[in-house]
Amino acid sequence: MRTVMSVFGVKPSRIGGTETFARELSAQLNERGWQSVLCFLQEPPDEVRQFLESSNVKIEVLEDSTDLNWSATRSLAALLSRHKPEILHLHFTGFLGIYPWLAKLKSVRKIFFTDHSSRPARYRPTRASFLKRRAARAINWPITKVVCVSQYGHECLTTLDLLPRSRHQLIYNAVDLTRVTQSPNGASDFRKRYGIPEDRIVVVQVSWMIREKGIPELLQTAKVLLATNPKVHFVLVGEGAEREQFTKEAEALGIANHVTFTGLIQDPFGDGVFESADIVCQLSEWEELFGWMIAEAMAYGKPIVATDVGGIPELVHDGVSGFLVPRGDAATAAAKLAALAADPQLRNKLGDAGRTLVEEKFNLRRNVSQLVELYGA
Repeated sequence: MRTVMSVFGVKPSRIGGTETFARELSAQLNERGWQSVLCFLQEPPDEVRQFLESSNVKIEVLEDSTDLNWSATRSLAALLSRHKPEILHLHFTGFLGIYPWLAKLKSVRKIFFTDHSSRPARYRPTRASFLKRRAARAINWPITKVVCVSQYGHECLTTLDLLPRSRHQLIYNAVDLTRVTQSPNGASDFRKRYGIPEDRIVVVQVSWMIREKGIPELLQTAKVLLATNPKVHFVLVGEGAEREQFTKEAEALGIANHVTFTGLIQDPFGDGVFESADIVCQLSEWEELFGWMIAEAMAYGKPIVATDVGGIPELVHDGVSGFLVPRGDAATAAAKLAALAADPQLRNKLGDAGRTLVEEKFNLRRNVSQLVELYGA
C-alpha cells in the first residue's frame, strides 16, 4: 500500500485533538487505499491505541523526535526505510531541522510540516534577517508545504519569510463532530464524580496546568466573581508541572471550596467534561495559535470567555460566540462570566452561534479532506 507517515512529537496520553486528527486522517487515507503510519514519542495507553487502531494503521515509537539529535535521526531513517512512505508529515518537531533532507535522501516524494506552536505573550512577527532567511530556505527547501492551523499562524510564518509564501497553506484545526454526544446523565455523573454541587454554575477550563495558559489569572478571576456570586464553581481539567502550586494558590485566595482540579482526563468528550460545563474559559497569557479546547467546547454549544490573544479571535467572535477580554484583566473576565452565569438565554444564544461556527469552519472531516487533497492522495 502507498503510505503516509505522520510524525507527532507528542506523548499520546489522552484522546485529544492530535489523536482525533490522527484517527480521521487514517480513516480518510484508508478510503483511498493508503496506509497510515503514526509515530509518537511513546507507546499510547490501551484506550488511546484502541481509538487509533484500524486495518491500515501502523503505530510506531520515535523517541526524542522534537530534539535535533543523532539517535532520533537514526531511528527516523530506519522507519523511513522500513515503511517507504511517499509522504512524510511532521508535527511538533520544530521548524528547522534535518528531517526534511533525510526524507528527501530516503526518496520520500512529498514532505509536509504543520506549525502547532503558540507564540510568547505580545509576540509580533517581523521579517527575518537576510542571513536567517537564506539559511532557513536551504534547510527547509525539501518541504512541499507548511500547513498553518490558523490565520494568525499563517501571518506569523509568512511575515518571517523563511519560505516562499506559496509554500504555506491554511487548514484550520478542527473537531470530530461525530463524537459530540449529549448523554442524559453525562453532566450529573461528572459532577458527582468530583463532588460538585448540582446547584452551581460550572465554569471549565481544559488546558495544561502552566502559567502560559493563564491559570493564575483564572484563579484571580474566580476570586473576584465568587465575592458576589458564590453559586459558581470552577473546574480546571488537565495536568502540568505547576498544578500543585496552583492548588496552593487557590487555597491562599480562599476559593479552594469552589475550585476543582481534576488532573488529566483521557477523553473529555466521553467523560462528560463539556456536558457538565455551563461556560468554558481560556484565559491564556501567551499568543494561542488556535485553541483546540475552545473549538471542542463550542461544538458542545458552550459560550466562551477567552483572552483576546493570538488565533483565539478566529474562534470566539466577541458578543457572538462568547466574550473576548484583555490579557490579565480579571475584573473584566469576572464581569463577563457573571453576565453569563446570570442569564441562561444568553448562554444558549452564544453557545448556538459557536456550534454553527464550528460546523462551518472547524469540521474535522471537511478539514482533513482538504489536507488529503493537498497530499494528492
